[in-house]
Amino acid sequence: MKERANRVRPRRTRAAIKKQEAFAFPNGWGGVRKGAGPKSRGVRPCVSHRTRDGLERRLPAQVTMRVERGLPSLRGLKEFAVLRGAMVAGCERRGFRLVHFSVQSNHLHLIVEGDCRTSLSRGMQGLAVRMARALNRLWRRIGSVFADRFHDRILRSPSEVWNALRYVLCNARKHGAWTSRSRPDPMSSAPWFDGWREGLLERPESSPTPRGRTWLLNDGWSRFGLISIAAAPSPGLAAPLMWRRA
Repeated sequence: MKERANRVRPRRTRAAIKKQEAFAFPNGWGGVRKGAGPKSRGVRPCVSHRTRDGLERRLPAQVTMRVERGLPSLRGLKEFAVLRGAMVAGCERRGFRLVHFSVQSNHLHLIVEGDCRTSLSRGMQGLAVRMARALNRLWRRIGSVFADRFHDRILRSPSEVWNALRYVLCNARKHGAWTSRSRPDPMSSAPWFDGWREGLLERPESSPTPRGRTWLLNDGWSRFGLISIAAAPSPGLAAPLMWRRA
């Protein structure tokens, strides 16, 4: 036993160490397949299914929802009427509030509030179901209406809320769907918005959506000044500091 323990394993010389030879796959089998790996996501990738950011009660969120290709425009009079009815029915429930909206031809922009991430997700799911059923009933079809799950962005500062309000309420002008520079887009909550630089507008009826409860959405955003009806927003545009109130 002692003799075995005292034995020293001889070192292998470099000449004795052979490198592993590359294995040749016969007849083109094996190796990297053509077309292997992650696939292209196309021009507009789907919404990631990673865990969403947490939501605090004091923070609003901007939401975007896109419809399937080939469906009629959402800005038709009948389409907007059924969408508005669904929004009125599902705008406020169990800690979720839809405060502002803008209807475009193939997507929706919303500004919402939620007491927590669960309240926001469930509120959006219920609202999406209402809108999809109403549109399918109008179009006399069955099947999916929205192309993917909704995309949201948490608004954490007055400048972010200012930009989101300007972007959502003036979005139709960005797409060329509404060209008037003196009247807000009627297929949005813009006619009931009280932060226009041009002053208060005549409102023939009550707002279809509730008023926000967060400080950022009620008062905080106004630190950067009022918003012009004639604005034509572009993505990533920062709030102009020259309009900041003293």
